Amino acid sequence: MRLEVLPVLGIGDVTEGDDLSALIATAAPWLRDGDVLVVTSKIVSKAEGRLVDVPVDGPEREAARAEVLAGETARPVARRGSTRIVQTHHGFVMASAGIDASNVDRSRLVLLPKDPDASARALRAAIRERHGADVAVIISDTMGRPWRNGLTDVALGVAGMPAVRDHRGEVDPYGNKLNITQMAVVDELAGAGELVKGKCDQVPVAVVRGYLGAADPDDGRGAAALVRDAEHDLFALGTAEARVDGLRAAATLAESTAGGPVPSVVPAVLDGADAGLVRAAVDRALRTVAGVVAPGTVWTLVTDERRVRDRLGESAPPQAYRSGVLLDCAPPGPPGTDPGVLIRFGADLHRLRAALAAEGLGSAVLPASSGAIGSTLLVGTPPGPTTGL
Repeated sequence: MRLEVLPVLGIGDVTEGDDLSALIATAAPWLRDGDVLVVTSKIVSKAEGRLVDVPVDGPEREAARAEVLAGETARPVARRGSTRIVQTHHGFVMASAGIDASNVDRSRLVLLPKDPDASARALRAAIRERHGADVAVIISDTMGRPWRNGLTDVALGVAGMPAVRDHRGEVDPYGNKLNITQMAVVDELAGAGELVKGKCDQVPVAVVRGYLGAADPDDGRGAAALVRDAEHDLFALGTAEARVDGLRAAATLAESTAGGPVPSVVPAVLDGADAGLVRAAVDRALRTVAGVVAPGTVWTLVTDERRVRDRLGESAPPQAYRSGVLLDCAPPGPPGTDPGVLIRFGADLHRLRAALAAEGLGSAVLPASSGAIGSTLLVGTPPGPTTGL
């Protein structure tokens, strides 16, 4: 096999509504049947209008970008500092859901194509029907890899060839039967195409010639075949996210099926935006344990700063939590309650603390108010920003 990797020059800037098949055919009239067309996902997104407007700088830009990222995220996978690794709605695990700010006006962000396999199929059909060349099409994008430095292009969508070359069942030269070898050939071809493309060179399309004798008449499953099933993913979460998942699981471990709805938290005066964020996070934690803790358990949230300080006393270290609130916790039943209920209440209190930790909140157990049965939790965020709540 002899491969050629050829750049497609002269496509120029792509804007919403452009006909990619016409642009490519005009720039590469030399296309042949069986060529593999490797097309950067960004020009597909631009042509399809997958663009969002954002402020050009400042905290407003970062806030808008975070909102866009949330909309493109199916689930978070890992985070460190400002870096977010997420799974997109397509099933791809990528930094920032593949949202890109390069090679586009600073007031806009480029999202991944809505359905890259469908985009590949449509582009292939248009080139075949309008320009007479039966090619395979790969929609590619740049990704990092776990445990490896550097980036490489991979396939997000494909039409006209299988995404995977399956060697299972074949026998190697030593007589060993291959049991697991499946080569992601479309990723390899996408990486080969990247060698003659590049963000700075403005060459968004390449042709790999010599790999296929002819394009497959059946478009097949596309790049969706490359997405690993969740049940086979041994590294589905980052360390921090796995810890949160475990805390939530611990918070919802039930000793019996007698759980019921938990009363709404008693309203209190809120002081400042941070207290509001803490209040919202506490509400989420209470919903997490709802149906697991004993019915009739009472939670009373105190957020007014003066009332918190009056309860804690001046000796309480103010630096312990940047935005501290109190959560009074009382077991069901009147004073003199059955000891078994109090034991269950203690377990429920620990479930709630696990749920609070999963929301990024710390908690410390304090004695209940004078004459009351139960406990009080000092709940809050550690020193630093509360943007993770």
